[in-house]
Amino acid sequence: LARVVANTARAVGLAREAGVEVVFVRFAGDLAFQRPSWRRRDRLLGKRPKCLSGTWGAEFRGVAPADGERVFTKRACFDAFLAHGFGGYLRRRRIGHLVFAGVYADVCVDSTARTAFQKGFHVTVLTDCTTALHRSDDETVRFMKVVYGARTATHDQPASWAHFAGEEDEWTSRPEASKAESAGRR
Repeated sequence: LARVVANTARAVGLAREAGVEVVFVRFAGDLAFQRPSWRRRDRLLGKRPKCLSGTWGAEFRGVAPADGERVFTKRACFDAFLAHGFGGYLRRRRIGHLVFAGVYADVCVDSTARTAFQKGFHVTVLTDCTTALHRSDDETVRFMKVVYGARTATHDQPASWAHFAGEEDEWTSRPEASKAESAGRR
């Protein structure tokens, strides 16, 4: 985790230098935010609530929001799109590409990347700025590449992730070719 935190801090610094908007999402696991299924799972697994509001567990580590950067709070959920206002904020800002850093790749990062993909966002995962909790890092990243079309990069390659040149799909960018290809398959 120390490597992930250090690389994430560097990535945030590079994003700020490049003029890329940085948005933070925190997790709050307070009992008051947990639904019955969450509490049952924790009880069955002997887990105690973590990342409680107002404790060190809910604080950012190694990197923190700068003045004016947005912070959203997930209340006992993995997916940032379930944080109040997150999806609306991205729509209002006309953001179409999300670059992911944080923990855990196979839990919160995957949950948010999945929703992002389904909502039409392009996804990039900074592989040295996340780590998996339950599966291998490679397996988790490979899954996101195959299922969500996620691009991967490392924090030290901001040219490959800081500014996304929107890739149009071939159905809209080459309509004549697509029609001809379809006609040839009949």
